[in-house]
Amino acid sequence: MKKPSSKIREEIARLQEQLKAAETREAERIGRLALKAGLGDIDVEEGDLISALEEIAGKFRKGSARQGKPAASPVASGATARSPGEA
Repeated sequence: MKKPSSKIREEIARLQEQLKAAETREAERIGRLALKAGLGDIDVEEGDLISALEEIAGKFRKGSARQGKPAASPVASGATARSPGEA
């Protein structure tokens, strides 16, 4: 039996909420990492930063495809490695 349109709309709304929550978690994670790397102290135009981050994302995507696994995340120069529990 096919779903009525009202059920489909409810499912879409539920999925949109899940997507929003997932994007929020991802943004918070990336934000924490950016701050640890010192990006919060840099005065840079948003467009320039987006371009640099896109370049980094491309580098890691290429590395993942080539190795068949996620690329290791290096520590940015000047940053120190920390365990997940450290602030």
